[in-house]
Amino acid sequence: MKTTTTTVCVLSALTIIAVTHAAEPAKGDTKRLDLGGGVTLEVVFIPPGEFMMGSTAEEKQWATGIEGGATPGTTRESFEGEQPRLTRVRNGFWMGRTEVSVGQFRRFAEESGFVTDAEKPGGETQVFDPEWNGYHLTTKVTHPWKSMKGKSWRDPNWAFPNRDVFPVVCVSYNDMKAFCRWLTDRERKAGRLLQGLEYRLPTEAEWEYGCRGGSKESRYFWWGNELEEGEGRLNISAMDFLPGRTKGWPLAKAPWSDGFPFVSPVDHYDEKGRNGFGLADMCGGVWEFVIDHFDPKGGHEEVYYENAEKQTVSRPVCRGGNYFDVPGNARCAVRLGIRNVTYSDSRDGFRICLGVPQKEPLDSR
Repeated sequence: MKTTTTTVCVLSALTIIAVTHAAEPAKGDTKRLDLGGGVTLEVVFIPPGEFMMGSTAEEKQWATGIEGGATPGTTRESFEGEQPRLTRVRNGFWMGRTEVSVGQFRRFAEESGFVTDAEKPGGETQVFDPEWNGYHLTTKVTHPWKSMKGKSWRDPNWAFPNRDVFPVVCVSYNDMKAFCRWLTDRERKAGRLLQGLEYRLPTEAEWEYGCRGGSKESRYFWWGNELEEGEGRLNISAMDFLPGRTKGWPLAKAPWSDGFPFVSPVDHYDEKGRNGFGLADMCGGVWEFVIDHFDPKGGHEEVYYENAEKQTVSRPVCRGGNYFDVPGNARCAVRLGIRNVTYSDSRDGFRICLGVPQKEPLDSR
């Protein structure tokens, strides 16, 4: 048989397509990144897809009702948008199986010499006030959190040792982006980073798509709408005593003990705590930051900036609730705006994403 140039070209093209297709990761594929010093970080592949962003009026009503426990009459639920809307994630991406841990962040700080915003001269962070003994709602209202100097991710003012397996907290938006840049540079120098990809914070659409675990329905939590089915799946305000005390968090709480009045170790709930994409701790745990600037009208399919031309972010978005939150504040659709890019809190953390670059300045102000 005589082989023509055209035939060879066609066969070559088909070979390239076949090889490319074979190399394409599939849903649930994982990578374990070597951070050095015996520390690793696992990411999970999430294919392109679509989901319903936001929440229904019924969901908002539940969130502020007797079971959800969120404070009624505030604007918080309006941040989720007027109604769910179809949102597309056009590119596949990899996402951290868990929130970045204390041990993983420690490895970054040791190798890079990085100093977080809270650790800089004059820096401070929001932490639990150990002298707090209740809200005293009928007299002088006091809150359990206060801003303190001398505290940071190394010492978030727990009443117990900060363990490497806990999610890192008391880190700012700027600190999180620095971690992602370090990881990108490290993997690129080692020849392990695919061309055209970078480590970064997820976009708001990627985060909510990842949180919902592949469901196209507008559900309260990644497992469904039933709170009771969340037992053994998430770290949230529950029936647990505060360290060294005989009382737990007041206000509405989940009607079970999750074993942790504050943070739980990442992926503590194992397979039961992982959603349809294999991601752990997507509801509760600690608030997770995304790239986007906060739009009080709702999240966006593409990255949202304070100034589209300059692509600036001054008020980042956090998602998913935290260990202190009531069930109504730890749903897939919940979103809040953070004070600024240097603010940090012992209820806030992050998880990384490996995906196509998002245009943003190295340092947002």
